[in-house]
Amino acid sequence: MKGLSGLFDNVRLAFGTLWANPLRSLLTLLGVVIGVATVVSMMALIEGLRLKVTRDLGQLGANTFTVSKWPGGVNFGRIDWRRFQRRPAFHLSDVQLIRQSCPAVKTASGQTGFGLFKVASDRAETSPNVFAMGATSEWLETTGILGIAEGRFYSPSEVEEERKVVVLGTEVAAQLFPGESPLGQTVRIGGKVLRVIGVLSKRGKFLGLFNMDNIVVLPLTTAMDAYGKDHSLRINVVAQGPELVQRAQDEVTAVLRRRRDVAPGAPNNFEIDTNESVTRTFNNLSRVIAAGGAGICLLSLIVGGIGILNIMLVSVTERTREIGIRKALGAKRGRILGQFAIEAVTLSFVGGIIGLVLGFGIAFLARWAFGFPTVVPPWAVVLALAMSSGVGLVFGIYPAARAARLDPVEAMRME
Repeated sequence: MKGLSGLFDNVRLAFGTLWANPLRSLLTLLGVVIGVATVVSMMALIEGLRLKVTRDLGQLGANTFTVSKWPGGVNFGRIDWRRFQRRPAFHLSDVQLIRQSCPAVKTASGQTGFGLFKVASDRAETSPNVFAMGATSEWLETTGILGIAEGRFYSPSEVEEERKVVVLGTEVAAQLFPGESPLGQTVRIGGKVLRVIGVLSKRGKFLGLFNMDNIVVLPLTTAMDAYGKDHSLRINVVAQGPELVQRAQDEVTAVLRRRRDVAPGAPNNFEIDTNESVTRTFNNLSRVIAAGGAGICLLSLIVGGIGILNIMLVSVTERTREIGIRKALGAKRGRILGQFAIEAVTLSFVGGIIGLVLGFGIAFLARWAFGFPTVVPPWAVVLALAMSSGVGLVFGIYPAARAARLDPVEAMRME
């Protein structure tokens, strides 16, 4: 009980010293504040993106994968993009071959992007940032992340006959036809006039990055005839069930190797990406971001620790006479050591609290202003406060030990 009372006394004295010099204390704590705010905001962004990726990939379904000539995900280091460029492109005939030749495949679709366009109606137009893509009629079924809010999607016959129809994203429809139905209306995309037959359901950003509401989707054949036929397709494949995904991948791999004349033993000249591979890529990116954030945090905490060391040495010098009087009245060396150590920890803990509030504010601002998914995990809060307190303890030990070693007689002579 006596020890607990002494601890409370030391904490009270620490707060008294802090409030006695508020500006000096705040300036000293800037390094700790920046370090903790960096940890909290960075972890909030990574955790929010992780939950977003998990949720979005879950909506794709456990039985889906994609095939492309290009490597998927985020890649680090030097990559010979020319090697991938030399690979044969994927065409609509490849999609049809997969559907017909792979028993474990339920369906497959082809898609490709054609860049950013300005979309215009008779009364309004969008900014030139609408992503135009072409896809086969099975696209909605194979993506699993979008539906139709109004109207319909185009049919296989409309793809085959190169009908000039289009399905709009919700943001595009709202900009071009505010307060009215866009169905049956015409729009111009890259000089081509198309009839609107449907509006996609509202989706927001996929994986927290790509705005799925600011797109237009055309029949693949129509889009390629209008905007260029030299685009390689990305093929979305749906297996008959989650348990048949690996079998479907093996069948697709075998069919494509034969079609693309890949020699036995040679590596594939195409890429297969699953939900797991995308998640693995994101985890690699998260580790890189976390490592960068940890480096910034460590540097900030070291700077903050040096500031705490400095202010505590000044505090010991300023209170030398006080220390001498306390030791002359019977204060033990351990009590003096504990007083200054707790003062340093309290100082850095207050800096941690301020950094925590700032980190939460940055996370909220990022979510409110830029739409970034941010979630502060509880362990990040505990880690941030533990790190700030630990810095105070490490950098406060030397000044506390110096105060505890003072000779009471010599200390009382100090003015």
